[in-house]
Formats: sequence, C-alpha cells, structure tokens
Amino acid sequence: MDTIDHFNLRSFDLNLLVAFDALMEEGNVTRAAKRLKIQQPAMSHNLSTLRVLFQDELFIRVGQAMRPTARANKLAGPIRNALNQAQAALSAGDVFDPATENRVFRIGMSSAVDLLLLPDLTARLRQVAPGIRLLSPSYHEDRLDALLDAGVLDMAVGCKYSPASRQLIEVLYDAEVMCCYNPALLQLANPVPLGAYEQADHAVISHSDSLKGCLEGALEFAGADLNVVAAAPDFMSVLMTARASPVIATVPARIARRYASMLGLAMSPVPIELKFPPVAMVWPRHAENDSASLWLRDQIRDIFAAAPDDWRAMVQAAA
Repeated sequence: MDTIDHFNLRSFDLNLLVAFDALMEEGNVTRAAKRLKIQQPAMSHNLSTLRVLFQDELFIRVGQAMRPTARANKLAGPIRNALNQAQAALSAGDVFDPATENRVFRIGMSSAVDLLLLPDLTARLRQVAPGIRLLSPSYHEDRLDALLDAGVLDMAVGCKYSPASRQLIEVLYDAEVMCCYNPALLQLANPVPLGAYEQADHAVISHSDSLKGCLEGALEFAGADLNVVAAAPDFMSVLMTARASPVIATVPARIARRYASMLGLAMSPVPIELKFPPVAMVWPRHAENDSASLWLRDQIRDIFAAAPDDWRAMVQAAA
C-alpha cells in the first residue's frame, strides 16, 4: 500500500479538486458555481487558487466557454478517479451479507444457553451463512463489560450479566425451572408433591464451591432447603446424573423440555416458587447500529421466540 503524506494533504483544500472537476464538466464558471451551490465569486476564487497551486492557467476563456489547458486535461483523469473512489467509500455504508461473510462471532453463553442456542444457531448458519463460525468462550460476569468494550466478545447471552452494565441489554425470556428424574429409579407422583421434592436427593448446577450452586439464593428466598448430593457446572452432567441415579435434577424449563425425553427422564413443575434472573442478550454500545451485530441479534431473537415445544419437534425431525 502506498504511503499517504497526510501532512501535505492537510495543507491542501481538497474541496478545490471538486471545483476543478465541476469546471471540467461545465466549461463555465457560472454553471460550475451553480452545480456546487456556491456564488460565482467563490468559484472564481477557487479557480484563482487552483492556478496558483498548479502553476498553470488550467482553463482559458474562448468565447463564452472555458477550455482546459494541456495540464488540466492531464489532471482531469486522476482527479475524477480520486473523487469517484471517495464517493464510493462514503456511500458504501456498513454492508453485511451473511451469505458471503467469512468471520467468527464470539458469543459468551451461560451453560443453559449453550445447550439451547448453540445447536439451533449453528444449524441456521449452515443454511444461510456458511462462512460464519461460532465461538462460545467462558467469561466471568465481572469482566463482561471490559470484554465487550475490547471486542473480545461480540455479545453475551445468559443470566450472567449486571443490570447496571453500561452495555445494551435486552431480556429474551424469564428463567423458569422444572424437575427431571428417572421414573425407573425414583417412584414419584407427577406433578411431584412438595413433601416428596423436599425429601428427595438432588443434583444441581454449581459454578462455585457451594454445593447448592445456582439454586442457593432462590432456595433461601423461598425459605426452602434441599439435600443436594451432586453438583456440576454443566446441565447435561446434571441430567445424566438424574438418569443414572435416584435423584431429582432441577434445571431450566427450556432445558428440560428439550432434553429430558431424549434421556428417558420424566418432567414435573417444581413445587416451590423459585425466582431467577431473566435470560438476556448483552451487546456493546459501539455495535448498536453495526449491521453484522443487528443481523446476529435478529437470529438469536428468532430462535428464542420459537415455542419450547417447537425445539423438541425440530430435534425429532433432525434425528
């Protein structure tokens, strides 16, 4: 790439090139001024300045017309090309074509969203955007703002965000939970009664050193307690534990509806009212009007707008 002498160009009024091109087109100072929507004296001043800068008359009056000199004719082509390129750059805008785009989108997802969004979004991209790939790196809520600001993440989807974030947040759905258990190992009425739920052994999600993990705060708020015998950071591990052991796995309702039947698990409403933060989409303010981010956010909205029962149908159809 050729080096541009920015300092030298800074001292040159690039508007003079526009005036020169208008004079080449019109061959008349008055008509050139009208084209640029300026007064004739201003156009005459532009011509005088151009003559000084290029050390050439550039345009010579012949009757009512201004005829370009040899130097002007030589300058005309390069100046027109430069103006065409500038016009194309200014009018191109932010163009994003998913069918031809070749890039990686980095979306931070909570463990539940990984199981819900990644399969469907990948399947959709294979159809409409084959050059786009997805990376779902782990992240900590405390660093989310910095990761989005730095472009390490394009966006995040899940419950690990701060409502006070300086970024843009859109709630996608309320987080509800359900019970999953293996009816061959655990004989329970369905729906599971409160007493049976409280007396059962449990497997839950935990991303910390707390055995009750993600349920701890919700259980305390509800004034309930559970005998948690297994905890893991991944929902599929918890569901597989319920498949292999006589325990109840309390998991997000959307996870239960999508995966429980595949694992031979029964589902039941949780007999305790548990409150959780809603699942939201978070993206940086600098990407609010970015066409790629707008498109990706639309895909994610569409996927989560589908009824949960639709997911089961899609999985069965793909099997």
